[in-house]
Amino acid sequence: MFREKNRLNAAVLLVFIALIIVLSLSRGSVELSSHEIIKAFLREGDLTNQIIFWELRLPRLIASLLVGSALGMSGALLQGMLRNGLASPYLLGISAGSGLVIVLLISMGLWLSWIPIAAWIGAIITTLIVYLLAKSGTSISVERLILAGVALSSLFGSIQSMLLLQTEDGRVQAALTWLIGSLNSRGWSEIKLAGPPIIFALVVGLLLSRQLNLLGLGDELSVGLGNSLFRSRCLIGASATLLAASSVSVGGLIGFVGLIVPHAVRFLFGTDYKVVLPFSALLGALTLSSADLIARSGTIELPVGIITSLLGAPIFIVLLYKRQQSLSSLR
Repeated sequence: MFREKNRLNAAVLLVFIALIIVLSLSRGSVELSSHEIIKAFLREGDLTNQIIFWELRLPRLIASLLVGSALGMSGALLQGMLRNGLASPYLLGISAGSGLVIVLLISMGLWLSWIPIAAWIGAIITTLIVYLLAKSGTSISVERLILAGVALSSLFGSIQSMLLLQTEDGRVQAALTWLIGSLNSRGWSEIKLAGPPIIFALVVGLLLSRQLNLLGLGDELSVGLGNSLFRSRCLIGASATLLAASSVSVGGLIGFVGLIVPHAVRFLFGTDYKVVLPFSALLGALTLSSADLIARSGTIELPVGIITSLLGAPIFIVLLYKRQQSLSSLR
């Protein structure tokens, strides 16, 4: 019965993804019918429709699917590693490191075309610093990992604010677009940059399901079953960081997807990470592509990060409330 329910939920999820793909390719300032989409895909028919399909909508759709899947699985990996349902891809300071580099480059007007690569490098370096601060001998302290991430996020956030206050108004707007999160004007160059690392990290993440299931049993039992805590946390953290950093390099700091999606997957499919990880990637892709479709459906296009925050913040509040209620019942 449980497997039948999972198959039904999986089928519904795939149907919704297919529906969003069709809507994303057809809806916009210029409506395209299914016949026009097929002809444009085959590079036939009206030249304008071909440009809209190949240069605007298709790369943006692929970017939303890649970034959403990366954020979804990254959140699942971190929540499993830290055994904390409120963990997110940005808990380790990934967003703060990327945001600082983005604001620094924009405020100084330096190498703006290099922002995606710089954001990716900033996220990786920040996470390495956090891990070094949390390392104790041959082990990694989860508590120190979280505290180091919070401390660096606070420090980098303050530096960001100081830089923005001293930046010209035109450049502030560009910086805020990255800090809020947006997929506007994302094309094939961004996909070529972030696509391979995201696909690689997704595959590696799927191979870490056993380690996550063992970590969920507790440190002592996990070690007793032959799992290396240090190696597991390094591999899981590296995969989650690569996913989150690559997503930042494309869409900026898009919040709440990595936090909310794993909760929804565990509710629908159970807590086995062999199931949680792949469906977190699928549901993350569906969530962000849907949010991006909503963001560009109005008369004025909104950054997709605003939509995910508007949808995710109320759910986050509910999660906090339920977590408090469960803790109170255990006392």
